[in-house]
Amino acid sequence: MGRRILNDALRAIVNAERRGKATVELQPISTVMSSFLNIMKYRGYIKDFQLYDPHRVGKIKVELLGRVNDCRALTYRQDVRAREIEGYTVRALPTRQWGYVVITTPDGVLDHEEALRRNVGGQVLGYFH
Repeated sequence: MGRRILNDALRAIVNAERRGKATVELQPISTVMSSFLNIMKYRGYIKDFQLYDPHRVGKIKVELLGRVNDCRALTYRQDVRAREIEGYTVRALPTRQWGYVVITTPDGVLDHEEALRRNVGGQVLGYFH
């Protein structure tokens, strides 16, 4: 997956949130992007999302809640060990109370809290708060 695809999609979400839009369409899509959005949905930052025609170019329609202040994808995938996750979250997020770092691990794409709970490391995809 091109790293720009995820970054462009997350920037489109932030721009739509700042404009006060209720929905945003993302195109092109990838499985990593849908996993990232699934974590955002589980943590309550977006309302829902639907995949349209995922086997071709496809698109995703995201329903927004107005909670996303910033979300970014790292264009370089930074390796992080399980014991280094806490230090990385302190550097990347504004406070400890809100926001999540998304990490791709051998167990799948997880947020930092779940990765700490499972004691696995991986590569940092991005973050949102």
